[in-house]
Amino acid sequence: MSLSPSHHSQDATAARPVLLIHGIWNTRLWLLPLARRLRAAGFEVRIWGYPSVLGDPARASQALVDRLAAAPPVDLVGYSLGGLVALEALRIAPELPVRRVVCLGSPLCGSCTARALCTRHWSSLALGRSANLLQRGLDGWTGQAEVGVVAGCVPRGLGRLLSSVDATSDGTVAVSETRMPGLRDHCLVSASHSGLLFSAAAARQAAGFLRDGCFERGSGPQNV
Repeated sequence: MSLSPSHHSQDATAARPVLLIHGIWNTRLWLLPLARRLRAAGFEVRIWGYPSVLGDPARASQALVDRLAAAPPVDLVGYSLGGLVALEALRIAPELPVRRVVCLGSPLCGSCTARALCTRHWSSLALGRSANLLQRGLDGWTGQAEVGVVAGCVPRGLGRLLSSVDATSDGTVAVSETRMPGLRDHCLVSASHSGLLFSAAAARQAAGFLRDGCFERGSGPQNV
């Protein structure tokens, strides 16, 4: 499905290449639907993977720094934990040539679902070395890159099963957990946490922010 081009600024053909970063328990394959939609919108898209459970997210962020430093300028789209990894990379290397970052459902302020999992020995193992970052999140954003967040508002997912998030969530991450000081923009789409990767609306909003530095305002869910 193609996305309509923005009428506010540059064509997608003039947009920067985009690097997609997956979340925990995911592989690069999970990002293929999103990549396909962004390519249909005219973006040059690459997918970057890292060990999200067995690996240390600090090492993942450093590996991303190395990847970005050795490549032409790009913009970033990080899903869930991938958004945290992306912002950590830009925090430790603020000189990287990244202009904009879109976080899809990222628990930037820390995840109640992750904290609930960590109270259970059997399930805490599932978060691996990413548990600490997922629980604490980030303090805020003061970097040069413009950061926008696309959050889901369909409460269907693991967090609801654990009773760790309420209906104002994507079922895994609360909407409030996706907000933090320093964001350029924030929007809601009708999708669950995993559904964000398959959502045409989420892809359209990501494309709009990558082009213009702001999200579209239409008849769908808005900021809350």
